[in-house]
Amino acid sequence: MTAAAPAAAPPEGAGDFAELFDDAPCGYLTTSDDGRITRVNTTFLAWSGYRREDLLGSTFGRLLPVGDRILWSAHCAPRLGTTGSVSEVVVEITAADRARRPVLITATRVPARAGADAEVRIIVFSAPERRAHEKALVAALHRAEESENRRAAAEADARRRALEDPLTGLSNRAGLSARLEAALTEPGARPAVLVVDLDHFNVVNESLGTAAGDELLLTVAGRLRAAVREGATVARLSADEFAVVDDCGDVQRCRGLAERILQVLTVPVLIDGLEIVASASIGTAVATPSSDSADRLLHDAGVAMHRAKARGRNRVEVHDPHRTDEAVDRLRLLGELRRGIAGGELRLHYQPRVDLRDGAATGVEALVRWQHPGRGLLPPAAFIDLAEQSGLVRELGAWVLDAAVAQAAAWARDPQRATVEVAVNLSTRQLTDPGLVDAVTAVLSRHGLAADLLVLEVTETALVTDPDAAVATLAALKALGVGIAVDDFGTGYASLTYLQRFPVDELKIDRSFVTGLGVNDGDTAIVRTCVQLAHAVGVRAVAEGVETREQLDALVEMGCDFVQGYFFSRPLEPDALQEWTRAR
Repeated sequence: MTAAAPAAAPPEGAGDFAELFDDAPCGYLTTSDDGRITRVNTTFLAWSGYRREDLLGSTFGRLLPVGDRILWSAHCAPRLGTTGSVSEVVVEITAADRARRPVLITATRVPARAGADAEVRIIVFSAPERRAHEKALVAALHRAEESENRRAAAEADARRRALEDPLTGLSNRAGLSARLEAALTEPGARPAVLVVDLDHFNVVNESLGTAAGDELLLTVAGRLRAAVREGATVARLSADEFAVVDDCGDVQRCRGLAERILQVLTVPVLIDGLEIVASASIGTAVATPSSDSADRLLHDAGVAMHRAKARGRNRVEVHDPHRTDEAVDRLRLLGELRRGIAGGELRLHYQPRVDLRDGAATGVEALVRWQHPGRGLLPPAAFIDLAEQSGLVRELGAWVLDAAVAQAAAWARDPQRATVEVAVNLSTRQLTDPGLVDAVTAVLSRHGLAADLLVLEVTETALVTDPDAAVATLAALKALGVGIAVDDFGTGYASLTYLQRFPVDELKIDRSFVTGLGVNDGDTAIVRTCVQLAHAVGVRAVAEGVETREQLDALVEMGCDFVQGYFFSRPLEPDALQEWTRAR
C-alpha cells in the first residue's frame, strides 16, 4: 500500500463515497463498537490477500498476532472509548498467506447519531512503504532546498580546483599569481617570493618510483606549510618546484625565512625503508616600488634560484635588482666555454692525496680550471653546472680525461718521480655515455698509461640515476684495470643500499662532514661510520677537505686510509706540484 496522510471516511450518503473508499491509496476498514468488521476497501483486500466475505462480520483483532491483539484490546480499544482516536500504532497484520506484515494503524471512533450506530474507522498503512514514501518526500524537499547551495558550492569548488595543485592541495601557479597580484596592490606591503627547487628530485623518481617521489613532495609541502607564518601562501609551481609568498618587509627577514626553510627540508625522510635527505636551492626576491607585476617578481626569484643551483645547490640566493639578467649571462658564458675548450683555455690543477700510514703522496686528483680571457682563472663551480645542463660536459670531460692521462703518463716516464695514481671526475652524463669504456681504453692506449694508475671518480647521484647501466659500465672499466672511487660519499640518496652493488675501490667522504670533525658530534659520527663502512666492504676510505690538525688527528684515530685538503696543499699546477713533492 502506498502511504498517504490519514483522512476520515466521508460521511454516509455522499455520492462519491463508495469510489473514494474502495480506491483509497491505503487500507480502510470500519468496525462496530464490539470490533466486528462492517466494511473493508479494495486496497486492503488486494494488499492482505483476503476476500471481502472472509472479513465482514469477523473481529478486527482476528487479523492481529496474539501480542498485537492484546495491545489492541488492552490499550487501543479503551483509548478509542475515552479520547475517540489512536494514531500510528505499530502492529503486524496477519495476511491471508499467514505472513506477518508491519503496519501503522490510525483509528477514529464516530459516536452514534440519528439513524446510525457508533463505528470505528480504521486506516491501515504499510509501514515499509510509509517510511520509504516519507524518506522520498524528505529527500525531494532537501534536493529542492539545497539545489542552489549545491550549484554555488560546485562553482566555488571549480574555482578552487582551478587554483589548486591536485597532489599537495597547495596553490598552483595561477593561484599564487592571483595572491601575489593582490598583495602587490596592498598599501605599504612589500611581499617577497621564495622559489624552492628540490635538488636531484629526479633521482628519487627514477630510482624509487613515482609513488616515492609523490610521498616526498607531500612531505615537503607539509614542511613548507609548517615553516611559514599564518597568512603566507605556499604553492607548487611544477614537479619539484615550490614557492612561498609572504610579507617579509625587507631582504634580511626574507633571507632568514629561506634559511629556516632550508634547515627544515634537510631533515631526513623515511620512504620505503630508505632514509632520504632532501636539499633545495632557494631563490628570493622582495617587491620594490618599481615591482610592476607578479610575473616579474616570480621571474626574479626564479633567476636567484638558478643562481643558487649554479653555485653548488642547497643554498639561498637573493635577487639583486641591480644585477644584469643571469639568463643572458649564462648563454654568453656557455658560448665562451665552448670556444674556450676548443681554444685551449682549460687548465688542470692537481691536489695531492696523502697516505696516513707513512705520509707519502700516493695520488693526485685532477681538477679543471678555466683561464677565461676576461674574468681570469675560474674555479669549477663557475662553469661545471652550466656545462652539465647544456650537454657540453661530455666535451669538457673528454678534454679533462685526455689531459690528465697525458700528464700521468709523463710523470710515470720520469725516473725521478714516484709513481702516483691520478683521479679524474666523471659527470653523470659521461657515466651514462655508451661510448665511455671505449673512450677510456683509447686514451690509455694513446698515452701509454697503465690502467691501474687511473682512478675514475663518480658521485652517488650518478650511480643511482640508472643503477643497472652504472653497474655494467663500472664493471667494464674495472675489467680494464681502472680504479673506481665514489665521490662526495654520504650526500647522495640511498647510498648504503646501493654501495655493495658497485665494483668500487674507495669511498671519498664529503668535505661537508670532514669540516665538522671535532666541532659537530653528528658530523664526527657520520665520518666514523663512513670509514667503518668502507673497511667493512673492503675498500679504501679517503677524506676530502682536511684543513686542520684536529681534523687530521681525528681521521688518524678513526683509521682513515687517505686524506687530501688544504692542510697539505691546495690544487697545484704540475710544476708547483713537483716543487711541493720535493719539499716533502
